[in-house]
Amino acid sequence: MTEKKTATVSTPLPLREGEGVGLPLLYEQSRELICRHSSAVMNAVREEAFREFSASGFPTRKVERYKYTDINELFAPDYGLNLNRFDIPVNPYDAFRCDVPNLSTSLYFVVNDMFYTKALPKSHLPEGVIIGSLKDFATTTYYHQLASKDHDAVTNLNTMLAQDGLYVYVPKGVVVERAIQVINILKSPNTPHSTLHTPHFMVNRRVLIVLEEGAELKMLFCDHTADDCHFLATQVIEAYVGENASLDLYCMEETHAKNVRLSNVYIDQQANSRVNHNVITLHNGITRNKLDLTFSGEGAECDCYGCVIADKNQHVDNNTLITHKVPHCTSNELYKYVLDGQATGAFAGKVLVEQGAQKTSSQMTNQNLTATKEARMYTQPMLEIYADDVKCAHGSTVGQLNDAALFYMRQRGIPLEEARLLLQNAFINEVIDKMKLEPLRDRLHYLVEKRFRGELSKCEGCKLCK
Repeated sequence: MTEKKTATVSTPLPLREGEGVGLPLLYEQSRELICRHSSAVMNAVREEAFREFSASGFPTRKVERYKYTDINELFAPDYGLNLNRFDIPVNPYDAFRCDVPNLSTSLYFVVNDMFYTKALPKSHLPEGVIIGSLKDFATTTYYHQLASKDHDAVTNLNTMLAQDGLYVYVPKGVVVERAIQVINILKSPNTPHSTLHTPHFMVNRRVLIVLEEGAELKMLFCDHTADDCHFLATQVIEAYVGENASLDLYCMEETHAKNVRLSNVYIDQQANSRVNHNVITLHNGITRNKLDLTFSGEGAECDCYGCVIADKNQHVDNNTLITHKVPHCTSNELYKYVLDGQATGAFAGKVLVEQGAQKTSSQMTNQNLTATKEARMYTQPMLEIYADDVKCAHGSTVGQLNDAALFYMRQRGIPLEEARLLLQNAFINEVIDKMKLEPLRDRLHYLVEKRFRGELSKCEGCKLCK
């Protein structure tokens, strides 16, 4: 493995304390500090993750699931790590102004990898529901149980270095009517009064969601950046969806061109459960989203939707694996991309139907628009089937805007750029219209139009985004 340089932001140690060492050596040198700011549950699995990461290193593009994104290149800069914590300079509950209007969410913040506990709003949660710091609530029954099966290098790195994150628990039979909105804020130490300055900053965040039998939950994650800094964020989400439980999981990224986002989501579904998973990339730098979903109980269903709008030199890679282990389960995937400028998109989706998983129903679709000759789209839908009584289909398309439609609209007095915008909107809205949270759906229609017009920017009045 090629050793990577990594700096540590760990007051009172100097900023460059870790320079010149690789990530495994950095962990060995900082093990005590990392463990001191975390919990016994999180610390218990660090050593195994450390051993696996040290043995394998980051995957090359020869590895099938990483063929479209160069992970080694992303980790090449000298990133700072906040091993000793620093406080965000303002209260995000007072300063943040990016709420989705009329959604009436229960709003929470995660600053880098820490659940923000200061000035928490009045709770609207049903009795028994827990939303809090992962290091305070995580149990060995669930933490890292799904993620460890993947043996993924980014997941191992995250497990090795993560100190905190978010824990969500909904007990048996409880329905959380109000959606939970979590704002993930990336904040660097480069403040006017800080002696710690780094042009590159790494964050490793964990999320654990546990829904017991019959529980229902809607969650919206919004990723934002609060500084003009080169960020790299790794995120690992583990979600356990119990028998007859229901989880709606929305993940929206609206960061900036200097941001690298690596998100690995692991979902396990029990019998007759339902999952609705949505990934929306509106603005980014380099993004790789990986979804591993497993049907462990019969009669379960999942709908997985993704929409991507990218231009300039942005890069978005969505990689999915849906495993049908048992009979009578249904999966549906629809991912759509609109690429402009020199943007690069990739979608690699695989449905694995294991032996004995009869009566499986699966549909996978990836549709893409490339608005320029320089934009590039790579698409790879796959089926791997070991059962003989199934109904599975997959398909992908890559094309440009319909010339006949553009001509028709221009003949009726619509300017070319406006006609292009209308067609792009209509194309991407098929995904947005499938989202079940109506206020979020309406807000996304507005944001997508602003994005196509080049007007999407930091929210007016938000003190965090300056």
